[in-house]
Amino acid sequence: MNNIILVGFMGTGKSAVGRLLSRRLNRPFLDLDEQIAKEAGRSIPEIFASEGEAGFRKRESDAVAWSSGLKNYLIATGGGVMLDEGNVQRLKKSGVLICLSARPDIIVQRTLSTLPSRPLLSNGPDPREKVEELLNLRAPFYALADRTVDTSDRSVEQVVEEILKEIEEWKFEKR
Repeated sequence: MNNIILVGFMGTGKSAVGRLLSRRLNRPFLDLDEQIAKEAGRSIPEIFASEGEAGFRKRESDAVAWSSGLKNYLIATGGGVMLDEGNVQRLKKSGVLICLSARPDIIVQRTLSTLPSRPLLSNGPDPREKVEELLNLRAPFYALADRTVDTSDRSVEQVVEEILKEIEEWKFEKR
């Protein structure tokens, strides 16, 4: 199997799960948002502020194109990466896509303390309303993933165990 790519909405645990899963599988870990910020020399909110969402999405697509050439990595993507058809095609060619999902109330709870660093949620009066709006908009895109794992009522360790099980099933189905 090539890359394992975690996709899904913010606050579903892509980075935390990705870090632990990469250790369990002995694979290098790449967080695309961290990579984008590092290359830009600015935080994601600073990129959004200076370049807008379109500028960030361009950087994100460039990072997807670059990372799609990697082999045997565990990659955590940003929440909006699946909105671009080219990103989806590149990611699918480079590995298996596992979407992490969570209920809106859980996402709000997990992201509340980090709202300033989440430009898409920090610009309105009601984060839960914005989460529900974005989840509804993105649902058909997240459905393009090979597997989905709900992280709502699970610890990071439990999610990792579920993904390990999914990976074994996926390998068996692909033979």
